[in-house]
Amino acid sequence: MTDKVKKFFRKFASWRLWLHLLGMVVAVIVLLLGLQWWLLSYTHHGEGIEVPDLYGMDYRKALTMVEEQGLQLMANDSTYIKQMPAGSIVVQSPAKGMAVKEGRTIYVTINSLTIPRVRIPDLIDNCSYREAQARLQQLEFRLLPPKLIDGEKDWVYGIQWEGHNVKAGDMIARESALTLVIGNGAYEEDDAGEYFDDEEGYDGYDYGGDDIDDFLPVDLDDVFGD
Repeated sequence: MTDKVKKFFRKFASWRLWLHLLGMVVAVIVLLLGLQWWLLSYTHHGEGIEVPDLYGMDYRKALTMVEEQGLQLMANDSTYIKQMPAGSIVVQSPAKGMAVKEGRTIYVTINSLTIPRVRIPDLIDNCSYREAQARLQQLEFRLLPPKLIDGEKDWVYGIQWEGHNVKAGDMIARESALTLVIGNGAYEEDDAGEYFDDEEGYDGYDYGGDDIDDFLPVDLDDVFGD
């Protein structure tokens, strides 16, 4: 038993065994280094194109510029910012200054080419001039001087856009100029007898008496004769 153990340990002391082990370690190291070099060359690690700053630039001009640099450009969303030109870029991803590989797509959000439309709220014959004015301005409509017609003072009777009547639910471009048609209160200055009055008869004439049972005496001889 002792001789077998001695022979076993002698094998570990053999220079051939250590040479084989060293060769295996070197082979593994060379293999790992070769794999790393291949990955770096395949992915172009450390090499890249700097993403340009596209904010505020016209989309068509930006498209030409990034393609010349070996990149791609795609608009995947739109928004509306009043202060920026239509078709200009407002958001980009990846951000400016980042290093990306050749052929990388830059996604951008552009300012809408058309002004968004807004639904006209239910204001006609439903509110006063001040309330309608506040709600329409909140929706970013522009208001022209109101058009006055006979009716209850400052009551909204209609809304006009470019000379045409509009109604609740119509879609109108934001910032459009609207005209509110409101009453001028003229009917308040007319003869009150032209309108129904609880204290007077329908035609405005006071027939006398404070109660419906308070009749005037009638002589039947005058009605039927002698």
